[in-house]
Amino acid sequence: MNTITVLQLIAGVVTIVLILLQQRSSGAGGLFGGGGSGGFYQRRRGIERTLFMATIGSVAIFTLLSIANLIPN
Repeated sequence: MNTITVLQLIAGVVTIVLILLQQRSSGAGGLFGGGGSGGFYQRRRGIERTLFMATIGSVAIFTLLSIANLIPN
C-alpha cells in the first residue's frame, strides 16, 4: 500500500464517523419535513455547524486523494 491509499482510507473512515455523528430527526415526520422547527431550512449552530463543515472538508480531502490515486507514479 502506498501513502496516498493509506491517507484515503483514513479520510474515508473519518468521513463515515463524522456523518454518523450528525443527528437527524428519526421520526417519520422528519422524513417529510414535519419536524416542528418552523420551516424547511434550519440554520446550523455550534457543534452541529462544526461537524457539518468538518464533514465537507473530509469529503473534499477524500475526493482529492481519490483523484491523486488515479495518477500513475
